[in-house]
Amino acid sequence: MSAGSLRRATHARHVEQLFDTMERDGTPGWVTRARNFAVVVSSVKAGSVLERDDNPDESMLILPPGVSARIETAAGVLTSAGDSLSILPPGRMRVEAGDPGFVARIYSCNAEDIMARASNNDTYADGAPEVAALTPWPAPADGFRLRHYDLAACDSPDPSPLKMRVFRSTNLMVNIFLPWTKRRDERKLSPHWHDDFEQISLGLQGTFLHHVRYPWTSDKTSWREDEHETHQSPSVFVIPARAIHTSQDIGAGVARLIDVFGPPRPDFSLRPGFVLNADEYPMPSGRDERR
Repeated sequence: MSAGSLRRATHARHVEQLFDTMERDGTPGWVTRARNFAVVVSSVKAGSVLERDDNPDESMLILPPGVSARIETAAGVLTSAGDSLSILPPGRMRVEAGDPGFVARIYSCNAEDIMARASNNDTYADGAPEVAALTPWPAPADGFRLRHYDLAACDSPDPSPLKMRVFRSTNLMVNIFLPWTKRRDERKLSPHWHDDFEQISLGLQGTFLHHVRYPWTSDKTSWREDEHETHQSPSVFVIPARAIHTSQDIGAGVARLIDVFGPPRPDFSLRPGFVLNADEYPMPSGRDERR
């Protein structure tokens, strides 16, 4: 690690926050950003409508179990029973919820109006030069269309106890862990860091203890204390580049955690069979997914 983290983590505990955004129909929610993407969590009821007239690139929609929705785009229409991931093409989108709950959407930094609405937008006033810019990956061979993945039918190829389920688009990547019902062994955590990209961890169910350690630089006056922060769901944890981090699910019941990255991660993509929709999205030239 050549340099220290240049910014603090964001701990967006939505259950403790006032709503900071409002949809056209009055549906409330929260927006939290990283350098290259933002997560919007909306508190919907039956009939709530989330819509955009002309989104500039692909976006993602995550419906938890029990929250159904009708999804309309210029390239297709479908109804999801919930517990699903949808990748929406550029352009018009409309999502009408069929049940109450929390719905998550992910947009790239090209959706500038959404980025500007983020509660932590001031954190990125300097442009985050330590983070590599968002460079889109190649378009899918069959063109941009509405894609839908029934998560209940998606097993994990991950041999580790974490059971990752990774999907990518041209601009984003999500890791939707299989639901955890047993707590993570605190003797087998996985502290690590990312040199030039950020991560958002989105908690949609359960309680999480997020750990952050900021690397030391030669300037001792800039050193920061470790953070050990508890988040009730829904919540968003933005992890800066170069910050050492790991997370635990704590308490009782089912825990659902989703990690978000932008652009897609080459290291995950180069693992054969690891990205569950890799056959739909080619890698940039010069990288062979089969090796």
